[in-house]
Amino acid sequence: MTLQGYTVPRTPAGQASLVPPPPWHYVGDFIVIDFHADPAAAVSLLPEGLEPHPDPGRCAAVFVDWQSCSESGEELIDPVRSQYREFYLVVSGLLDGEPVTTCPFIWVDQDFALARGWIQGFPKKLGEVWMTRQFALDCRAAPGAGAGARYGASCSARGRQIARATLTLEHESASGSEHTDPPLVNVRHFPRLAAGRHGEPQVHELVRARSRDRSVSAVWEGAATLELSPAPGEEHTLLSPLEVVRGYRFTFAYTVDDLTTVREYS
Repeated sequence: MTLQGYTVPRTPAGQASLVPPPPWHYVGDFIVIDFHADPAAAVSLLPEGLEPHPDPGRCAAVFVDWQSCSESGEELIDPVRSQYREFYLVVSGLLDGEPVTTCPFIWVDQDFALARGWIQGFPKKLGEVWMTRQFALDCRAAPGAGAGARYGASCSARGRQIARATLTLEHESASGSEHTDPPLVNVRHFPRLAAGRHGEPQVHELVRARSRDRSVSAVWEGAATLELSPAPGEEHTLLSPLEVVRGYRFTFAYTVDDLTTVREYS
């Protein structure tokens, strides 16, 4: 009998795979902080094939409380397989003269989301992410969705704090986050273990994220803070904010079942 499964482990029934086959459907509550980092540090993180943005220090920090499922939707009634949170940083660049973003650092709190991210070119590591939640009641324990509502988010990894952010909503946003608006371009990288060939990756390609059936709620914006904290084995503080521009909160949904290879490195 042939072993089945989109990812390992592959079995006769194919039910044990860590990641089910696409399409993958997502919905998430976002807190996005637009900020500026040291331009030279931001440019140093651009993968081969991307050129510096005219505003080279333009970056964003993103916290997301996600729910996702495969086509069957069965994960929604087993929420340990559908819910996760993540934190990531993006920097701005140019691809053939077109503005894009790329993600050099990202932490997530579920193994299936980690593996699914690697498939898509996100350099995910395990972490712990917390975000203020909003509920459909007007009460002291829910911040509300209007002016004056206060939100917070944090990320830690290996027991050390990585990032902390706050956001105080002021009004609906006309533009939303400008620093995360351009398309996302990442590197899919899978190394080789064969002796003498460790420097020759099995897969090394520049890819552009693709999604469909996108929908977004009203976007609220306001004053924000962002702190990136140093930790052993981490380098995200290369992007420590020099200036925090604005924060945004919204809900966003989309579906992924495709990816565009922009460039295959030799």
